[in-house]
Amino acid sequence: MKIQSFTLIVSPSIGAVSAKYIAPDKPTCIFTLAHGAGAGMDHSFMETLADALAQAGIATLRFNFPFAENKKGRPDAPAVAHETIAAAITKAQELHPKLPLFAAGKSFGGRMSSQYLAMHPESVAKGIVFYGFPLHPSGKPGTERAEHLKALKIPMLFLQGSKDTLATWELIETVCQSLRKATLVKLEGADHSFKAGKKDVMSLLVSETKQWVEKVLK
Repeated sequence: MKIQSFTLIVSPSIGAVSAKYIAPDKPTCIFTLAHGAGAGMDHSFMETLADALAQAGIATLRFNFPFAENKKGRPDAPAVAHETIAAAITKAQELHPKLPLFAAGKSFGGRMSSQYLAMHPESVAKGIVFYGFPLHPSGKPGTERAEHLKALKIPMLFLQGSKDTLATWELIETVCQSLRKATLVKLEGADHSFKAGKKDVMSLLVSETKQWVEKVLK
């Protein structure tokens, strides 16, 4: 296992953020792994997920968005988030130029990654994994946030809890049915944080991710 922490330069105007690379000895692919709006890359969920993915043969490059790096409560504007994701993708390519690259993210991180990829169809990303796509604000069901997904031509994996208040099941199901390359996995009883009582949701997230990646790379 290889673990490396470094500084990721986003741009002269935005500055730099912390990043962490974790990889098994012989990775099958590399993920850029973006955190959510409520916590940075060192949140226990992100740390545990990166470790578990490494055990499953997947290298990850985690990074902070500038708002998390600078300990600001409000998430960055999409343009800033998109530039950060672009820098992470470039860095992941430098680390493993010959490995297939996927974008991935928890909630806000996944949505910002998909927005970036929708605007950059030339990206090398082979696909995208959403660890809880935030389809709408809590208590305000809607599908506007999914509109940009129609522009994506790459495979998408949606890992969604059945009790996620930011993605009513019927709505996320309808959205995924309308996307030709979307795979939707229901995690019974899990909320937006993937808590589901005593159920080991992390193992399910990682096994579903691994199976999907293998299918995409076949």
